[in-house]
Amino acid sequence: MRTTLRPLPPWLGHALRAQRGPVPWSAVVRGALAAGPLLVAALLAGRPSAGVLAALGAMFAGINDRPGSRRAAVPRIGVPALVGAGGLALGTWVGAHAGSAALVGVFALLGFAGGALSAVGPIASACGTQLLVAVAIGAGMPLPEAGWQRALLFLAGAGWLLVLRSVLPSPSAAGAYRFDGERAAVAQVYAAVAGLVDAAGSPRATAQRAALTAALDHAQDALSGPRLRRFAGSREERRLHAQYAAALPLGEAATALAWAGSPLPARASEGLWRLADAVRTAQPCGPLPAPARSDAALRALDEALLHAAVAFDGPVRGRTRIAPLPVTVSATGPDDQPREAGPQPLHTRPRTPVTALRRVVGPAGREYGIRVALCFGAGAAVAQLLHNAHWYWLPATAVFLVKPDLGPLASRVLCRAFGTVFGAALFAGLAALLPGLAGPVALVVLGGALIPVGTRHFAAQTAVVTVFVLSLVMVGGEPQMALARIGETLLACAIVLCVGHLPLPVPGRGGGAVRMRLTTADEAAQAYVLHVLSGSDDRAGRWTLRREAYRALAEARTAIDLAAAELSPLARHTAGTEDVAVTLEALVDTTTSCAVHLDDTGRVPEQHAERIDALLAELTA
Repeated sequence: MRTTLRPLPPWLGHALRAQRGPVPWSAVVRGALAAGPLLVAALLAGRPSAGVLAALGAMFAGINDRPGSRRAAVPRIGVPALVGAGGLALGTWVGAHAGSAALVGVFALLGFAGGALSAVGPIASACGTQLLVAVAIGAGMPLPEAGWQRALLFLAGAGWLLVLRSVLPSPSAAGAYRFDGERAAVAQVYAAVAGLVDAAGSPRATAQRAALTAALDHAQDALSGPRLRRFAGSREERRLHAQYAAALPLGEAATALAWAGSPLPARASEGLWRLADAVRTAQPCGPLPAPARSDAALRALDEALLHAAVAFDGPVRGRTRIAPLPVTVSATGPDDQPREAGPQPLHTRPRTPVTALRRVVGPAGREYGIRVALCFGAGAAVAQLLHNAHWYWLPATAVFLVKPDLGPLASRVLCRAFGTVFGAALFAGLAALLPGLAGPVALVVLGGALIPVGTRHFAAQTAVVTVFVLSLVMVGGEPQMALARIGETLLACAIVLCVGHLPLPVPGRGGGAVRMRLTTADEAAQAYVLHVLSGSDDRAGRWTLRREAYRALAEARTAIDLAAAELSPLARHTAGTEDVAVTLEALVDTTTSCAVHLDDTGRVPEQHAERIDALLAELTA
């Protein structure tokens, strides 16, 4: 008799799933060279508390030190560090001047502001988290430094890791070392286009189209960020932007081929694989085998390959203006500014302050802000009642636990509890084997090196951070506090579980973050459809709208998948959103295929028009 194994609950399956990939050795080296040396320098100077603050800044910067380009790392690490430094100064002042009741009220107000700010985007989410954690540390950690000194030391630690991120070369970089992240990201775009062409007519096509969207999103992020000059002086940088821009029509043609659903010969993707290798190795692409020109999508692929060959091996103008590549999504349409001749990189309108404010005060911002306010305030209140010397651990832990982008609520609570227990036990054992001051310092160096690996799973990250923080506590002159850390974490887990399942007095139902992203995706898809059906020959504008639509859909899909893995009291709020996302994806895919045929014949094919009408009617219903 065969027994059928029941699938794991989604929240438990998420807790057991970790990101995969090669070890980011460059980030490991940076982590080892960040907090540890700063701590040693402070100890040699007789200022251990200063070293603790600088090491904390380096730790938070290490958590935000994700794979990608150096230029994209500047806002991703630097902006949250600036906000965290301000939070440390503010928390120091609040802790010195506010009584217990007033402190709880201030924490609740700041929790609402930090939570609402997190609805704007990933960097804003990191800013909100660092603000609240730094406020708790500033208010509760007994250190001799004044508030402004604490802020500067925290900022120095984060700045030191950012300096390491900017100057240390990557051993895998081809060509100029400063373009390692950009080059790998653009190469992955061409590989994803080739994979989508290979998957046409197979069940893998949908997954490969999603992989292409992810690769384009990552490349767009990698090529964004600050520059020293508006007119780029680097020939290699200009060529990378041209190569990224050349991938956009290739992706459009590949999507149309996948939509048609007919298998293609291997020759169709051979040139795309060669382009991916050319970007990765910083070498000319050479002659490219052209695909057969038997239909509109294959003809579009062939023409895009010819343009890409020019971007790879042709001359690059001396003063090409490189437009910024904001990572945010806007559904307002292409830029109305005149475009220069020649290949231009994709650029979308940056998110305006008005758009960001709408997200902050919208249903998603209010809903998350209230939950963070309740968790942060309740954590401070319970900690104050317990009169624990490290009371700030409780509200700071609650801030991390309440973050929805770390996974479903039950999953992240389980991971946090397990990671803390394991990390505290590991620290207790290592501290017994490594007595004296050298032991905790060595654990700080080890923890800094392991943070880039630990970020792949919340439990692993929690364990590493637990060892790191407990080591800093001992360096600061306090006894071993592993049991206290476990107790504070379990209390925070209980608070967040209770608050996370409370029905909140927010207009509309729960799941505001999912509906906000789905609304953005719907607006972006509608704008793209209108542009294509209008018959406009502005191809650059069309590619911009297409990128915005697919990016918004990817963000909505991520939010929907996370919400669906919640326990039923929370998951029921987003029931049916999966069907809407599927319909929107089909609408954008169909519109992309329609655009390719419109370029080829000058008219909208009847098959595409009927399909678009049916999908629009389904969305309306």
